[in-house]
Amino acid sequence: MNYRDVDEAVELAGGRFAFAVLLQKRVRELVRGARPLVEPGRTHIDTALAELRAKKIRLTEPPEGAEVAEAPAEKAPASSGGGIL
Repeated sequence: MNYRDVDEAVELAGGRFAFAVLLQKRVRELVRGARPLVEPGRTHIDTALAELRAKKIRLTEPPEGAEVAEAPAEKAPASSGGGIL
């Protein structure tokens, strides 16, 4: 894997955030036993990257009307004035 491969994959995914999310989700699937869609690489990350570059995987939007779970907002700790917590 070289920088040119990664840059190409980032562009195919639609940006760095989408690339990171897509790669993370696909690697998790591979670790859990999913079949590779291309010739397996040395690592699951290499395999997922090759799948993305071969246009075998992509990030999709949730179906219309599907509920999307949101993480609860965390409360910031109360501050008693200046200083570092």
